Amino acid sequence: MIKQILPFLALFFSFLSYSQITGTVTNSKDEPLPFVNIFIENTFIGTTTNENGIYELNVDDAKAYTITFQYLGFKTLKREINVDQLPFELNVTLQEEKISLDQVVINADENPANSIMRQAIEKRKENLRKIRSYKADFYSKGLIRIKDAPEKILGQEIGDLGGGLDSTRSGIIYLSETISKIEFLRPDKLKEYITASKVSGNDNGFSFNNAIDVDYNFYNNNIEIGNQIVSPVAEYAFNYYRYKLEGVFYDDRGNLVNKISVIPRRSNDRVFTGDIYIVEDQWTIYALELEITGEQAQIPAADFIRIKQSFTFSESENIWAVISQNIDFKYGIFGIKGDGRFTAVYSNYDFNPELTRKDFGRALVSFEENANKKDSLYWQDIRPVPLTLEETTDYTKKDSIQIIRKSKKYLDSIDAKNNKFKLGDIISGYNYSNSYKDWNAGITSPLTSIAFNTVQGFNLNLGGYYRKNFDEFRRYLSINANFNYGFDDERLRGTVSATYKFNDITRPFLSISGGVTTAQFNSSNPISRGNNTLYSLMFEENFMKLYDRSFIQTSYSQELFNGLRFYSTLSYERRKPLFNTTDQVWYPKADREYSSNNPQDPTAFGVAPFETHNIFKLYLTARINFDQNYLSYPNSKFNIPSGKFPTLYLGYEGGFGASNSNYNFSQVKARLTQSFDIGNKGNFSYNARAGKLFNADDIAFMDYQHFNGNQTRLGQGSYLNVFNNLPYYALSTNDSYFELHSEHDFSGYILSKIPLINKLNFNLIGGAHLLSTTDNKLYQEYTIGIDNIGWGKFRFLRIDYIRSYSGSGFVNDAIVFGLKFF
Repeated sequence: MIKQILPFLALFFSFLSYSQITGTVTNSKDEPLPFVNIFIENTFIGTTTNENGIYELNVDDAKAYTITFQYLGFKTLKREINVDQLPFELNVTLQEEKISLDQVVINADENPANSIMRQAIEKRKENLRKIRSYKADFYSKGLIRIKDAPEKILGQEIGDLGGGLDSTRSGIIYLSETISKIEFLRPDKLKEYITASKVSGNDNGFSFNNAIDVDYNFYNNNIEIGNQIVSPVAEYAFNYYRYKLEGVFYDDRGNLVNKISVIPRRSNDRVFTGDIYIVEDQWTIYALELEITGEQAQIPAADFIRIKQSFTFSESENIWAVISQNIDFKYGIFGIKGDGRFTAVYSNYDFNPELTRKDFGRALVSFEENANKKDSLYWQDIRPVPLTLEETTDYTKKDSIQIIRKSKKYLDSIDAKNNKFKLGDIISGYNYSNSYKDWNAGITSPLTSIAFNTVQGFNLNLGGYYRKNFDEFRRYLSINANFNYGFDDERLRGTVSATYKFNDITRPFLSISGGVTTAQFNSSNPISRGNNTLYSLMFEENFMKLYDRSFIQTSYSQELFNGLRFYSTLSYERRKPLFNTTDQVWYPKADREYSSNNPQDPTAFGVAPFETHNIFKLYLTARINFDQNYLSYPNSKFNIPSGKFPTLYLGYEGGFGASNSNYNFSQVKARLTQSFDIGNKGNFSYNARAGKLFNADDIAFMDYQHFNGNQTRLGQGSYLNVFNNLPYYALSTNDSYFELHSEHDFSGYILSKIPLINKLNFNLIGGAHLLSTTDNKLYQEYTIGIDNIGWGKFRFLRIDYIRSYSGSGFVNDAIVFGLKFF
């Protein structure tokens, strides 16, 4: 009986308040009003109502207060109360605000909304500068629901998602809260110290909804939501928006507030739709409620994202500041659909304190010790936005069942079901798990790995794996093995590797591997097994060139300090040439035959491109992320590279101790890469490499510097590391080299302005790719392409037109089709 009563007691006591003013806010029809802003007059001590109109306002003393209730579309209400003891109940009813044009003098020569918005845009920078710095308390609650969840996704059973699904397979799949203290310094310094974190169903978890992720300042020209979205008060906003004055009203301070409807000029621009409220004469934002579709933001899974911000005024500082923000969204893709909301409350502002850049380190987020161990009484006392019954039920249910679901008996029962061999495992592979001890092992299916090349003929892989996790994945041991059999060369090859991760802060990895395998001369594997199989059997084009590699190898990598990561690999290898063993093709061409397996001479059948030899190989690389920030979680560190500065790689590659001394060599190399937004004009990316090989006149061909080419007309992966119209080994070098890849994704900046075409929501991409080596003229590729091609949420096609030049002369052109998946 006690077990049945406890959940109801938890629900009951969760609504009790400590040191709080509590109540319900309704409209004149006695309907609850969600997300009403409630604060003590002339302070930034406040809260909001929850979805059921219930609020809790934390106060320290029993005394007189003036409580302000502010809600868009309703008259602001102030109530003076004398609190003699806590908790104190205060229920209020708000009256609808009459928003009309009666007091507006309409000028027939100009839309009055345009005049208001021009004034607001003109004051944009001044309003940005008003808040040089601040400190504040921050509360965030994140909730994600799923509706009618499928039993399986891509053939994998998803269960009940941690107990979040009801009988209709709907419910909350993520619920968390954060209490923190934040500090800000203009223009872009923001740090957060999280004092309390709670995740439903995980008493050891940490919330990932924080202040940095929801820091949306609409006085900036652009708001980053997947892409750069143009603000309605951006300096170039009139190029993207039309405005309509819906009406005016007076707030509780006597300020005239203009309600402006924000209307996109073009439906697929990266812009918002909705309403923005501007204070007359001050030309500041009073509130906003703006929405963007997933199609506009080019976030395929999102149906829409809606942002609602409310501001209040500080008379002492003459500042309008955000006191609450709600982000609502709805999503759906691949039969998975749902919605969610992230609520943020800002309180106890301290404006323009003496902060300097020295007060801000690289850690953007850090945690108080035991921040995730606060009990329910703590949360009841400090939580500014009361839980709804749905949320309380979710916490109670998941917290109660997590003990059961961590038990050996429960986990063993789940494993007993999932570990049964199924007919589908023949295709997908078989996995065996021991969830209680947190390890799993399995084999991959050879049926999904069948491929063809002219060296082995048809060949397939059979893989095995084992993984043991420690400390909730912060440390792990992984062992992998792979066996490959070629049916034409009748050769079985195999490799095995073991990797250990030591911690989740500097992330040291130690790997040991060895075995025998076929390897491409270009270790970047420029052509995939699937593409080579297709072009060989269908078009008699065997682009993949292979050699036999027997090796034993060890690798180690670690972040030495923030921003600098070190990589090293040492191997001993036996390398042997291979030759074609088959001429099988499904559609033979009378004027075509397979080329040899010699990448330097397609007609050199039976001629080895190098002699069999043994060699030691050493790779050393340093990666430098300039200005790198990070999120500091307990026992974990999540790096955030800066878009303002490039990432630099410095490397050394050496071959020594070779059985043929001519094959010993050294190479030094550098790489610089960066990607950054250019306001509303899109994103620019580049990747530059340079290097020099020493004592390399007669080295083996696989040790040349190779450049990723493409002869298939099928694009794959990033185009910032490939020449899509260059034969795979045409410009390989054993001397100095320089290569540059650059692309600009206009993200709708151009195509969205062209009638009819703008309805397709395509992206225009321009690119330039340059390659210079000691023995060759400057090779150039110039590209223009269309990305985001598809329909609805499924936009996975990219098409590029390429023109190639060598020196100043035209070489040829091509069209490349690229596929991308989520």
